Amino acid sequence: MPPRPLSPHLSVYKFKYTLTTSILNRFAGLALSLGLLLLVYWLLAVAGGAEAQARAMRVLSLPLMRPLFAALILAFSYHLTAGIRHLVWDTGRGLERKQSERSAWLVVGVSLALALLVAYCAWLAGARAP
Repeated sequence: MPPRPLSPHLSVYKFKYTLTTSILNRFAGLALSLGLLLLVYWLLAVAGGAEAQARAMRVLSLPLMRPLFAALILAFSYHLTAGIRHLVWDTGRGLERKQSERSAWLVVGVSLALALLVAYCAWLAGARAP
């Protein structure tokens, strides 16, 4: 019996922009799932009373948390816009290679703009906080 053909290794494939954006969408979803743990931590602290909430706010206000929250904002905006792109694909539009590449660039641009807008609004809200 002849040996079965092996599946090509990943190094054989040429990474196209659409493949990269698809992988990034999966990583963004994973980051959001892990970020959800922070939300659950905060909600449990709120339910635990004033002392637990104050402790949680001290933890969530650490300087290390700012880049983490910025990354979560970016992951959310990217995952949202990539999800909208997939919904458009579900209608049968934008599936040609050129359109798919163009929409991949559009997703990156819109998600960056959306993340900057959300970060700016959060900064404004923080600047007005007592």
